[in-house]
Amino acid sequence: MRLLLALLLALLPFFALAAEPKPIRVLIWDEQQPQQAQGYGDKFLGETLAEGLAGRTGLTLKTAKLADPEQGLSDAALDETDVLVFWCHRKVKEQDDTRVEAVVRRVQAGKLSLIALHSAHWAKPFVRLMQERSKEDALKQLTPEERASAKWVYVNEAPYYKGVKVGAPLTPSVKREGSTYTLTLPQCVFPGYRADAKPGHMTTVAANHPIAANLPAKWDIPQTEMYDEPFHVPAPDAVVFEERWDKGEHFRSGMTWQVGLGKVFYYRPGHETYPIFKQSENIQVVENAIRWAATR
Repeated sequence: MRLLLALLLALLPFFALAAEPKPIRVLIWDEQQPQQAQGYGDKFLGETLAEGLAGRTGLTLKTAKLADPEQGLSDAALDETDVLVFWCHRKVKEQDDTRVEAVVRRVQAGKLSLIALHSAHWAKPFVRLMQERSKEDALKQLTPEERASAKWVYVNEAPYYKGVKVGAPLTPSVKREGSTYTLTLPQCVFPGYRADAKPGHMTTVAANHPIAANLPAKWDIPQTEMYDEPFHVPAPDAVVFEERWDKGEHFRSGMTWQVGLGKVFYYRPGHETYPIFKQSENIQVVENAIRWAATR
């Protein structure tokens, strides 16, 4: 009995360590363009966001940029990351496809989750994951017999910097001719935008969603860029936030998707010339999204 008690006492520190949750490993990736100085001064956007999240319980934070070796997305870096937070704008086509596919594979396998911010609607990792989700959705519409004989043609595999007009056919979309299915992949853009620094009015439309935790039902972003619906992406699993502007435009400004075994969240605010990520509500959204995305 004494021996058993001594053994249990010796093992107590190990039980305590096992009970402590592992920190969520976050990598904030930022293109780091010079225009960010207008909104963030002597720090880049990603650095400012990391600073705003610093000290939050259970998070470990690293930053990376386009100019890093392997663009900051080496296999080693990705294997040490649970949630990748991604911001980019003008240099999308410079993103290395090999590193992008490394991100996509890990998300699909449930080893990584992606949070795309603002102009990262055209980030290669986000676009590729929206393409993969579109393929998943298209397959679900077919019977097992149709799947067995289906031949797939994919259109619009490189949508970057190609806009859409008001009233344009929505993407993704599928057309069938016999056993051949043509899937037009999502354009991952919208017909209208306006960078006039007017306020955006945010509404929490899914108050019970984990990403909405500790956020008000409504809040304003004093200066932001406007994006106008429709956003050409697959139907989301959840719309957490909706944003409106005084001229009448609206946007689904916080959306989630499951892609394979992984999670994706898109958050619309974040234009580089306005200090979006100095505002507490927007930092709270990103923190909540990180915690949601890290839940396997």
